Amino acid sequence: MASLRCQAEQEPLLGHRTPGSREWDIIETEEHYKSRWRSIRILYLTMFLSSVGNIAVVRSYIAGATSLQERTSSMANTSACQALGFILGPVFQTCFALIGEKGVTWETIKLQINMYTAPVLLGAFLGVLNILLILTILREHRVDDSGRQYKNINFEEASTEEVQVPQGNVDHLGVVTTNVLFFTTLFVFAVFETNVTQLTMDMYAWTREQAVLYGGIMLAAFGVEAVIVFSGIKLLSEKIGERALLLGGLVVVWVGFFILLPWGNQFPKIQWEDLHNNSIPNTTFGEIIITLWRSPREDHGEEPTGCPAEQAWCLYTPMIHLAQFLTSAVLIGIGYASCHTMSYSLYSKILGPKPQGVYMGWLTASGSAARILGPVFISQVYTSWGPRWAFSLICGIVMLAIILLGVVYKRLIAFSVRHGRIQE
Repeated sequence: MASLRCQAEQEPLLGHRTPGSREWDIIETEEHYKSRWRSIRILYLTMFLSSVGNIAVVRSYIAGATSLQERTSSMANTSACQALGFILGPVFQTCFALIGEKGVTWETIKLQINMYTAPVLLGAFLGVLNILLILTILREHRVDDSGRQYKNINFEEASTEEVQVPQGNVDHLGVVTTNVLFFTTLFVFAVFETNVTQLTMDMYAWTREQAVLYGGIMLAAFGVEAVIVFSGIKLLSEKIGERALLLGGLVVVWVGFFILLPWGNQFPKIQWEDLHNNSIPNTTFGEIIITLWRSPREDHGEEPTGCPAEQAWCLYTPMIHLAQFLTSAVLIGIGYASCHTMSYSLYSKILGPKPQGVYMGWLTASGSAARILGPVFISQVYTSWGPRWAFSLICGIVMLAIILLGVVYKRLIAFSVRHGRIQE
């Protein structure tokens, strides 16, 4: 976790370095600073070990315990730790397969450790370790957008400047807009993530085993790509800002899905084994003859592969080439990682220094809804109308999100900037 530290974490926050100015004074003590970042890093570890069910709480805490200067970097580190957990979890499970089904047995307590029980036991151990670290190290810390600490109940430092919670209304238009953008980001990624296996089986005549294997490798590569993007995005955000990065990420996602649209005159291999006389699609006789000529039948002993003939669009929709698919996957991965981090980093700044637990819960709920509706959408539209309609609709949804962001672009600013307390 030490590699995830950024420049903003290496010294306590200082004011403007103007000699003789009150702003030259340190606005938090060294002791408070160390305690605050120990607590934040414990939450990085929590996201790495077990992010399910506590994302909203972790984001809410980090939003309240960081200044505007530190916020984006901390949120990016949170996402990077979560992505690392998603990557290394399946790797550990694969390594435990070397133990075998028999494994070893601890006779004293009748505990068998094998390829099935070892991952569960490791997960339980890491969960207990995480709980102990939270109980012993994690402390409540709240700072304002400039980094000055608020008074809290479990950390007292007489020399530290304390401030009152500023008054002001949250920009609810910005809150709703950011929720919509976050929903859109997770929706389109859930569509792509869910469709990888079926799309590759239809387009490239892969077997189920091949599609699952190659799809798993691709998703693991997504995780590595996301960690790289999260690391680089911290530097970019300091130069061009969260709004510009969010807009750029949406544009990259749109380009990725546009590239994924079927073009050309090469058609996928057709799977005829499951076709019955009462399920012939509504196509012309010439189309059927051409497809039969280009797609010889498989041996009956093998698993049928190719695009099922029950899906009428298979007969007239061009093939999505593998290079086209991989290019699209890289772009969607980059755009998703950028939008994912920037949306909730910007969201936390719009909410301001007040407690954000409820609002972060709504943001997490919108993301969960997107992950539910995305697979339902793609399973219906893709099966019925094919990839051209499915990905065209996704391009339309992303374009609407880009237009929405452009309309409210000037409203998506930090709470303290909006109320004139600090300069953007």
